[in-house]
Amino acid sequence: MDRLDEMAIFVAVLQYGSLAEAARKLHRSPPAITRAIASLEHRFGARLVERTTRSLAPTEAGARLAEKARLLLSQYQNAVEDTAETQLSGLLRITAPVQFGRKHVAPLVMEFLAQHPDMQIEMMLNDRNLDLIDEGLDLAVRIGHQEDSGKVARKVAEVTRVLVASPAYLAQHGEPQHPSELAAHQTVMGTLRTQIREWRFGPHEDDLRVRLSPRLLSNDVESQLLAVRSGQGIARLLSYQVKDDVQAGNMVRILADFEPLPLPVQLVAQQVQQMPRKVRTFWDFAYQRLSALPQLHALDASSEQ
Repeated sequence: MDRLDEMAIFVAVLQYGSLAEAARKLHRSPPAITRAIASLEHRFGARLVERTTRSLAPTEAGARLAEKARLLLSQYQNAVEDTAETQLSGLLRITAPVQFGRKHVAPLVMEFLAQHPDMQIEMMLNDRNLDLIDEGLDLAVRIGHQEDSGKVARKVAEVTRVLVASPAYLAQHGEPQHPSELAAHQTVMGTLRTQIREWRFGPHEDDLRVRLSPRLLSNDVESQLLAVRSGQGIARLLSYQVKDDVQAGNMVRILADFEPLPLPVQLVAQQVQQMPRKVRTFWDFAYQRLSALPQLHALDASSEQ
């Protein structure tokens, strides 16, 4: 087996946390993975990984080798790409929230493909945060704070969670002046995030909680928008989702003084140092395009009047 290949297997074993998972991701047989690690340990004269029935972790020597191996593999990848044709090629797999992906990611993907005709892109639009490793994804566009410190996130913009209602609804039911009044109003809610029917208010979402009995529950943003436009109640949506309706007068933003802090829109990847050129190119391209979109910045209450 090629010694560089052994290094790549060793890094994969540590990345995926088990020999079996590394074998599955690398499309190798488990015995081949075991032989590669054994060969590497024999060559270095030291145990590189500690194995238990449930977990795997690098030894002190393994951790030192892993750091150098990642750098070596990154330099090798860069050398190959520098000597290859300048034209980008291959498959790029990305994920984004459904409506955000349709409105903002799909257009920039089309532009990127037009610039790089040998590239192929697979988009997986899902309002659930798909795991990059498990799903074999290169890059994600996500809304919200990054909880996994093992991944790299780059903020491109921010959006706000806003309450909106149609002018017709407010004319009939009145405009609430405080969040506590929402319990007496008709509301429209999503179903993806939590089973608790409540909205939280204040900069850190701990100033006030209002329990609700929504008139409509939907896991689809477009259905919620339709309900608000048709006067079915008050909804909490993201600013980029309602910005056009607010500016057109189809919706009115309410209780702006009680909104939580804005949420970041971020590009997320597994790592940066070993990022293939095609991923890095799209990463930079997406950052430039998304950060320039006026829809992806928190609504200015003064500009809605």
